[in-house]
Amino acid sequence: MSVADANTAANALDALSVDNTGWAADARSSALARLREMGLQTKRDEYWRYTDPATLTSQDAPQAALFDAGEKPLFDDVERLKIVFVDGVFDAEASDDLSLENVEISRLAETASADIHWAKTLYGTLESNGQDPVERPLAAMNTALASDGVLMRVTGKVSKPVSLIYRHKSESSDAILHHVIKVEQGGDITLTENGPAAARFNKVMEVDIADGASFHHVRAQGRDHERRAVTHIFTRLGAESTFKSFTLTANGVLTRNECVIELTGDDAVATVAGAAVGDGVFHHDDTVFITHDAVNCESRQVFKKVLRNGAVGVFQGKILVKEGAQKTDGYQISQSLLLDEDSQFLAKPELEIYADDVACSHGSTSGAIDEDALFYLQSRGVPVKQAQDLLVLAFLAEALEEIDSDALSEALHQRLEDWLARRSA
Repeated sequence: MSVADANTAANALDALSVDNTGWAADARSSALARLREMGLQTKRDEYWRYTDPATLTSQDAPQAALFDAGEKPLFDDVERLKIVFVDGVFDAEASDDLSLENVEISRLAETASADIHWAKTLYGTLESNGQDPVERPLAAMNTALASDGVLMRVTGKVSKPVSLIYRHKSESSDAILHHVIKVEQGGDITLTENGPAAARFNKVMEVDIADGASFHHVRAQGRDHERRAVTHIFTRLGAESTFKSFTLTANGVLTRNECVIELTGDDAVATVAGAAVGDGVFHHDDTVFITHDAVNCESRQVFKKVLRNGAVGVFQGKILVKEGAQKTDGYQISQSLLLDEDSQFLAKPELEIYADDVACSHGSTSGAIDEDALFYLQSRGVPVKQAQDLLVLAFLAEALEEIDSDALSEALHQRLEDWLARRSA
């Protein structure tokens, strides 16, 4: 960033203002103060050196042409409660009634002007905690400026998934959404997300999981080729709780997904996984920070990327084991399949351990399709393109296996097959 650009960015931050009414006012003001103190990130920042944030921090969103693959809507065969946003604006007609047993659902835009709401103690709290030790200015900007979002309090086992659907209809849309989810003791919910959302999309999700509660998250990002997105998930786990998140990404100029997880109760389990397929102008960045701060907790990170025609994949994953977090089991694997010599995979795995009774491991590999396996399939009469697709699907299978729901897993597997088929035609 040049001096002139830095001055422009600083002036833009000084000119920002937040809504100072209602229960979210203090959190918004605090987030804006953090943002001004941090400043916007640049490519010189340690955790942004592989990804240029310029188009995510510019005052005006770059345009993104609309894209229609002619596909059946994702998860359409799954019974679910649908909540639809179009370019970041809630679409009541396309959404279902927000009433569902064992979960209270409301919207930030509708409730923020009230004086009291259960989300007051959570909104911006996990995001603020997640700023240390790594600053995340775009998340602070989201907390300060988010126009809408879903607020969910889960009190028991929810009978069907809640589905957030993001539609893109304006080539210049710039959407900011902030979701807060509180899963109370014994609660259990599955949340799905899908759709391109906007030309540029900034989303934060704060998930507080109480003792013995479970949160399952399955997300599909895409499919517009020119979209840009930065997302953050901030999660805090209580004792014997479970967090599982899986993301499938296809297409898009730039996608940056950050996941910040705190295991604060004994015997908690956290899993974050992803599969990305990119062709051509495609830059996909997964950045994960998991903190173990309790006894006998388990965390898993499983990421697979298939890249070709100059596509770029990034993985940055850290496991921090604090003093006293004995019997920690931390697993991390990141792998890429490069289908040509022009594509790149950049990985930065990290372990930082201050306890002595732990089992932590990380691994990262990058390579081409196994020629022996390809030859074997061809020798059995499988055409070369079909053989390549089978090997790509087999490579991605480990990540997809992290999804508990067979119906959701099958829907994403079919979407991957369709993506590969179009590029083999």
